[in-house]
Formats: sequence, C-alpha cells, structure tokens
Amino acid sequence: MSEVRKVAIVAGATTPFGVRPTTWSEMAQEIGAALFRAEPELRSEDVDSLFVGAAEPERFAFQSHVAPLAAEQMGLTPHRILQRTELACASGQSAIRSAYAAIAAGLSDVAVAVGIEKMNLPSMAEANTSMGCVMDRAWDGPHGATAPPFFAMVAQRHMLEYGTTEEQLTAVSAKNHRFANTNPHAQFYSKTFDRAKLARLPVVAPPLRLGDCSSMTDGAAAVVLVAEDRAYRYTDSPAWIRGTGQYSDFHNLAHAGSLTDWKGLTHAAREALGRAGLTIQDIDVAEIHDCFSISEIVEYEAFGWCPHGEGGKFVLDGRSDVGGDVVVNPRGGLLGCGHPLGATGIAQSVEIFQQLSHQVPPSRQAPDPRYGLVHNLSGSANVHSIMIYEGGRAS
Repeated sequence: MSEVRKVAIVAGATTPFGVRPTTWSEMAQEIGAALFRAEPELRSEDVDSLFVGAAEPERFAFQSHVAPLAAEQMGLTPHRILQRTELACASGQSAIRSAYAAIAAGLSDVAVAVGIEKMNLPSMAEANTSMGCVMDRAWDGPHGATAPPFFAMVAQRHMLEYGTTEEQLTAVSAKNHRFANTNPHAQFYSKTFDRAKLARLPVVAPPLRLGDCSSMTDGAAAVVLVAEDRAYRYTDSPAWIRGTGQYSDFHNLAHAGSLTDWKGLTHAAREALGRAGLTIQDIDVAEIHDCFSISEIVEYEAFGWCPHGEGGKFVLDGRSDVGGDVVVNPRGGLLGCGHPLGATGIAQSVEIFQQLSHQVPPSRQAPDPRYGLVHNLSGSANVHSIMIYEGGRAS
C-alpha cells in the first residue's frame, strides 16, 4: 500500500466580493485569470484535477453540471478528477478537502479547488427562497426557520444563559469590518462601521441587526494544491495541510439539542487538532464562520479559546484581535467580506496561506504565525468542517 503523501497549498486568489453584474461563467473566467496571475509558474497543463465548490448554481444561476463549465472557462483540461462539491456554506472547503484527499492518496498531483457563487438575482424574494432550501425545507421551512431567525434564537438563548450583550455582538462585527477595510476584495472594503454606527442599524431578527448578518454576495476564490515533491516548484512558502475534521449531528431543528453548545464543532476540532498533533492554543490565526456575529462568539467557546459563556468578553477584551490570544477573521470575515457560499471556505484558506507567508498588510498580519485554522459551518450549525495549516517546511 502506498504511503499517504503530504499536501500543500502553493497559491491562491480571490475575485472582488459584492453585488456584481457578472455571471457565474464570467466569475469562473475571472478567478482563473487571477489564479494564473498569482502563480506565474503554474501552467494550465500542470493541473490534472479540478474540484468546484458551488452550493446552489441550479437556483441562483440556473446552471447544472458546473464542474466542466468551470474547467472550460478557467482554461483547464482536467484528466484525472473533475467534480463538484456541495455542502451549503462549506461547499468551498469541501472542494479543498476532496482535493487534499485525492493528492494524499496518489490520485492527483496538482489540483485546483475553486469556489464560485452568484447569489444576487433581480428578485431578492427569489434569492431568499433559494437560501431557504439549505434547511429542512419541508419541516423547518413552514416555521420560517431560515438562517436569520435561527441564529437570532441562538443569540437570544446565549443572552439568557450567559448574559451576553448586544455590545458584545457589535464588537465582533466592528472588529471584522475594521479588518475588511484592509482587504480591497471585501464587499464592505470602502465602508466604515464602528460600534456606534452598528448599534443604530435596523433590526433583522432580534437581537440581530443588519451589521450582525453576513450578506448575499457574488464572488469566487481558488487555490492550488500539490503533492510534497512539487511544492517548491511554485513557492518558497507553502501552507501544509496538517489536519482536517468534520462532524454532523442533526439536520431537522427538532433534533438540535442545545443552541449554545455546538458539540459538533468541538468534535470536528478535536479530530482536526488530533490529526495535526496540536492544541487549540497552538493556533496563531484563524478564519472561522461568522455568518452572524453570535456565531463567532459561540465558536470561541466551542473551540476552547475560552469557557462557555465568556465568548462575548473574549472579543470585548481584544483576545481575538491582533495582539490577543489568536487573530480571528483578519480578512474581514463573512461579515466584512460577504458570503458567496461556495467561495467562502476557499477565500478563508487563501487568507491563511497569505498569513503564513506574510503576504497581507501589516495592519492585519498575525505576528509570526506558524499554524492557521479554517472553519466552516453549514445550515443551522449542524455540520462543521475544519482544516489546519502549517507554514514552512513539511514536518
């Protein structure tokens, strides 16, 4: 039996995120061009496999069979593996995990993982109806259990159990929007949101205000993954995949259990960290799934950066900021960058790759990071997916 091979990300790129007049196919062209600009040593014939993360192109772009479409638009001719991955908000990370598994197993040598989502339609009602398909539509849909009401219930329960405040929710959003002001590809790059401004925004689902919610966004992102023997052909600073984990414990909300103790995330983190031989305190920089401000607070606790009930204090004390315990969501998070479902997990990994290789602006650079983490949740926080990266030479 052949040995499992080490795998690294050696290049990455994103398109601008936002409400864009481009089509799904045009974004595939755009991210393909951006990726080859980001890695001039990469040739299209080097790429033997393509993994496409896309959550709902059938509904948002009226297009199925998107993997060969993306390959054609990106100028690629995959001859080993070509597939699409779909896991709602984690569709992009699923593409990376599949590419990693293929290379580690020897089924691929050089793979591109790309995430593309076109979410803004002429009718916002139609777009929101499509988003409702992520939940258990037949059962939870009639109760209006789309994402904002669900995460509002999480926030209400966290406030009841632990005394979490709207000020603490706002602190998450303010931090991530400040980071987004350093990221030209972020949807809200040019807009400033301090705590006072965020506290005056309209309520979407109490206690969540507009600034507590990530946006419907168009965008694309891509990374190149390679086997160990090829890594230094492309970069002097690869990001090595050290561990990965995933966990799903329910889908129908009747089976959710505690709204504030995300045991699935804790299980997935234990799996990923265990494979990497690390603890959560070893992580220097993290991209975690702040689809809503309360999500980031609950995630601090589920990962073990702080005890349950202290996530709000963790952010208010600056412990998730530059100079704190761990730098969280330095590209701007989903709150500051927007959330194009299939592209999000890959854009997060681009950020971690650039953080580990010191390619980001000093205002958001984690101090001398060695280990980075990416986390995505899917649906009603019922699926959690995690990847851990290490900078420098393969160990």
